Amino acid sequence: MSAMDTLYHRILKPVLFKIHPDTVHEIFITIGAFVGRFWILRRLFNFLYGYHGADISKTVDGITYHTPVLLSAGFDPDGHLTQILPSLSFGGEEIGSITAHPCEGNAKPHFTRLIRNKSIVVYKGLRNKGVDALIKKLRERGVTLLRKETPRSPRSKFVLGISIARTNEKAASTVEAGINDYVESFKKLNEAGIGDYYAINISCPNAHTGETFTDPKLLAQLLPRLMKIPHTKPVYLKMPINMQWDQFSELLVLADKNDIQGLIIGNVNKKYEHLKHPEDAPKEFRGGLSGAPCKELSNELIRKTRTEYGARFTIIGSGGIMTPEDAMEKFAAGADLIQVLSGMIFEGPGLIKAICEKYHDSISL
Repeated sequence: MSAMDTLYHRILKPVLFKIHPDTVHEIFITIGAFVGRFWILRRLFNFLYGYHGADISKTVDGITYHTPVLLSAGFDPDGHLTQILPSLSFGGEEIGSITAHPCEGNAKPHFTRLIRNKSIVVYKGLRNKGVDALIKKLRERGVTLLRKETPRSPRSKFVLGISIARTNEKAASTVEAGINDYVESFKKLNEAGIGDYYAINISCPNAHTGETFTDPKLLAQLLPRLMKIPHTKPVYLKMPINMQWDQFSELLVLADKNDIQGLIIGNVNKKYEHLKHPEDAPKEFRGGLSGAPCKELSNELIRKTRTEYGARFTIIGSGGIMTPEDAMEKFAAGADLIQVLSGMIFEGPGLIKAICEKYHDSISL
């Protein structure tokens, strides 16, 4: 364990975990946005947490990532952290999920720590400022900044994915209104040229409208409407993980038929009984479980998808990556890239660098 990891585990984490996670999240967004504005602070964080080993860049769907580790959607819904994350060894991030209209989300608490389970109950309800605000922010910051090549790896850049969901409000509760909501965001982002890939989030369990488009009959209506919109960026589908394989496979058939290029496997776990200590969970459903309870479900679906479809889909593995070894399991199962969120919260930002180092060792064998 590095000195910085020791500092996090022995001093920072005990203090932070005494503060409500909603507040900690807001603090980290504020600090991250501030630090990212100044090159000298970015350099400092890069010195502490940046990966400085041999080249581990990876090209997927024509996009070259400096490292194969991304920040998962959900932590930075409005794109505040794009300037600091490259200094933390991330090769990219997935902003969002964003929606066609501003969304206040669900009533707080948005996050509940389940420390013994290495999990966080996520109940944000797609809180974000909407697609127009995101486009405005990224334009003001300068899209060229987001696409800037890294000094150490001239072929790669910090990759910006954008997760798209439908607005969490009653107005979008009908199937047609929900489709129009997705279409509006997707069309605006493509016309603005913002983002390097798009993820269609059909599997958020915390919205007023539920997971409507995990129903194959309804997904069969959504995907053709989206894919007929002119686009040049890869389009991925954010998948649920609480499905039996036969149901999951029906969604894969539709993804294949509609030329979806990849899959993010997957979203949060909705089954509180999967916790090692279920007695720690809220008595009533208060959102999906991130972190460790997602690990095995995600790995098994990645493995089966890769076996069934070969190289047809790009697969981004997400869920339960708490250690470098967990990350290697995702790659071994068939993931091309991985996304991390809860592991960084429980283990500290040094986890990303450690994953990159472990990944380098694995590809050097």
